[in-house]
Amino acid sequence: MSNIAGKAYAMNVVTPAKWYTVWINKIIFWFVQLPGAGKYLSGLLTLSLIHYARWSIVSPKEFPHLDASQPEEDLSYHYMFFFSNFNGSWDQYVDSFHTSIPDGLDLFWFKNVKYPNSVPLQPFHAYINKNQIWTNHYYNAYPLASSNDIKSAKNLTEKLRSFDAATTNQSSPEEFQELYNQLLRDVQQDISIMEPTPIVSLSAQAVAERLDATAAAIKTTNEVLESINKVQSKAKKTALDTDNV
Repeated sequence: MSNIAGKAYAMNVVTPAKWYTVWINKIIFWFVQLPGAGKYLSGLLTLSLIHYARWSIVSPKEFPHLDASQPEEDLSYHYMFFFSNFNGSWDQYVDSFHTSIPDGLDLFWFKNVKYPNSVPLQPFHAYINKNQIWTNHYYNAYPLASSNDIKSAKNLTEKLRSFDAATTNQSSPEEFQELYNQLLRDVQQDISIMEPTPIVSLSAQAVAERLDATAAAIKTTNEVLESINKVQSKAKKTALDTDNV
């Protein structure tokens, strides 16, 4: 599945917005970055499953024109691009967004064409699903590392450096043992084995099973067609033999 790389899922959502409402969206994006406006993002920032999330607005004139032979787009709308990388399933992610920052979602997608609001959940699900663009290629440098794994690795690195600085050649065995035991206590929650999660494994398994089922169906279809061809050939041969008699 190209949307998945290890534990991470890549989402791209493109939604149209009318030109006379886009300036409101830009003011909203500016506003939520101001001190004191963090309440609209606080729920988002506490979601540990998110690697990255970004909204961008592109006007019809800002779409890239790479070559003179490329036709210019004739677009009626501005477009809002939402990009995110996260851990877990699609449903988990969208449900978490819906639960943690419903007001924030309604601000960010304010007046986008046919945006149904984040509550109730099912229309919001349908809106995101309809406007999601499939990821044809997704590269992840650390596919088996969740966002929590990365945070833990950063904390573990800092603790190890502090331990290295504190344990000099002049430390006694007893002092070293005490510092080492303290290190283990401090980092025990950050030490884990990076393995595929059940959700990602099941997703990959589902794709493999679907491919196998498709291959089996094609094989069966080919066998049926081959049998039909043999029957038709035999019938034609019998008809010719009968004519000759």
